Amino acid sequence: MISTKLRVKELLRERRWTTKVLAEKTGMSESYLTHIKNGTRRWNEDALLKLAEAFEVHPTDLFYFQKESADIESKVALPDISQLKELSEKVDLKVQVVPVLDQIPSNPTAANNRILQVAAGFKDKYVPVVGSDDNSMFCFHVEDTSLAPKFLKDDYLIISPTVWTRSGDIVAIEYMQNEEKIRSIRQINYMDDFVVLESLSHKEAPIALVRGKDEFRVIGKVISRYQKIG
Repeated sequence: MISTKLRVKELLRERRWTTKVLAEKTGMSESYLTHIKNGTRRWNEDALLKLAEAFEVHPTDLFYFQKESADIESKVALPDISQLKELSEKVDLKVQVVPVLDQIPSNPTAANNRILQVAAGFKDKYVPVVGSDDNSMFCFHVEDTSLAPKFLKDDYLIISPTVWTRSGDIVAIEYMQNEEKIRSIRQINYMDDFVVLESLSHKEAPIALVRGKDEFRVIGKVISRYQKIG
């Protein structure tokens, strides 16, 4: 399970509050808060914001997690909680909870992503993303080994539709093949007359799309990767 457990137990201890006190401050039930405190139930965006308001902390301060750097290659741990607090005072540090999906949406928006999330059975499943204000971001759950060795089964890929792409980037893309519309994760390379899509497993031949003739569009760029821990 990815490390998105909240620091509720620790913050309660620091403030010498009981779960009952927290329930009164947030308007949430004691039983639900106990589950969140013990990590036995997933939190949602509404709960996250209520907890941050009750504890009077930035939402970032509620998380335990590791995140890979934007270049996707090297694994870098985010600063610890005290460092994040110090950093948030110096810069406008933003945090979002991004919905997890099991497929690439055709038209990613905040509303469409939520609808697709519920339809896929991922309701209330989110990952935190720091430093972006792209409300159309979504998290793609890798369910098999088709993207190996670059990405592994049960990885979570954060995809942003608003980030500009260039040759060598890994993207979510939609294109036509044999009169069928395909959406997949590929490495994209831009040339004068062509756009070349390479599979991450290198088990398939590259696909060359002719600019101005073949139908294709980049849905979003893979900007981060979360890996399953344990």
